[in-house]
Amino acid sequence: MINTNSNESNLSGLDKKDFQRNINNKKTDLFILKNTNGMEVAVTNYGCAILSIMIPDKNGKYSNVILGHDSIDHVINSPEPFLSTIIGRYGNRIAKGKFTLYGEEHQLSINNGPNSLHGGPTGFHTKIWDAIQADSATVIFSYLSKDGEENFPGNLKVEITYHLESESNSLVIEYRATTDKATVVNLTSHGFFNLAGISNPTPTVLDHSITINADHYIPIDEVSIPTGEVLKVENTPMDFRTPHTIGERIEDKFQQLINGAGYDHCYVLKKPEAGVLTLAATYTEPVSGRSMEVYTTENGIQLYTGNWLGGFSGAHGATFPARSAVCFEAQCFPDSPNKSYFPSAVLLPGDEYQQTTIYKFGIQQ
Repeated sequence: MINTNSNESNLSGLDKKDFQRNINNKKTDLFILKNTNGMEVAVTNYGCAILSIMIPDKNGKYSNVILGHDSIDHVINSPEPFLSTIIGRYGNRIAKGKFTLYGEEHQLSINNGPNSLHGGPTGFHTKIWDAIQADSATVIFSYLSKDGEENFPGNLKVEITYHLESESNSLVIEYRATTDKATVVNLTSHGFFNLAGISNPTPTVLDHSITINADHYIPIDEVSIPTGEVLKVENTPMDFRTPHTIGERIEDKFQQLINGAGYDHCYVLKKPEAGVLTLAATYTEPVSGRSMEVYTTENGIQLYTGNWLGGFSGAHGATFPARSAVCFEAQCFPDSPNKSYFPSAVLLPGDEYQQTTIYKFGIQQ
């Protein structure tokens, strides 16, 4: 591990010594990314968790707009194990934890009702990644997921780069992965955002406004597995093609919202062709004036409105009640290994998994 950070102060108030541990001969640490505009992002190599994103509001006041913790012990023992971490080997759900690949059935861990969620209980969010801070704005994480880890096939080499751009105040996340055996891969960042800033208690996001560039979404059953349909958002509470507040329709007696206990659905992004980097979603907060745009090369984006956050404590005494965050998880469609007509999540030897997702911050005009 190479960390170019000194012990200088940072806007987040996080302390390196609170993140430096030796766990199973692997070292954890704190990495601070800065751009020339004064924006800062703090991350750790445990699960590649984003700990803080410090950006100004319309009056120039800086706040942390992502839910995170202030020590490595709290990250490891978080009541929300996926809090703003990298998710893998397969983000979202796989029905009954089973899939068949080239005639071989694979049984994954069951950790969400009857299903496998986010790569299982010891998925990428629990791993200590090798890390190199290339410069003041860039950190590169790498990890070898061995054949059979969480019962996924193939040795998967993964590299994830976090880069903080100055020109656009963007956090750019680039993913690369290769395998020596056919496997399934669906990586994402599970950032829990609140543009009002975290506090005690962190306010809900119900009066925050979002748009999603999607005409269709993927409905789920009562255990949050895709039914196999792809439905139009038109004339439903799922329609965010124009701006709506998150809370405007979240309590509607609409079966999909009942099934998800709110929004917890994958949207089918409109794209000129697969793999093109396009605008997926926008998110604005009315009081601070902060805005965020999400761009991705992925076909889908999971909207999750923090329905299961339970009010636990995070960084500097902040608390995170239900619906105090919104997630935009760029990804393949859920349960793709069991839905042959969904875009494939299979990665073969000789090919490279690639994804770019960008979170661009600003002030709404």
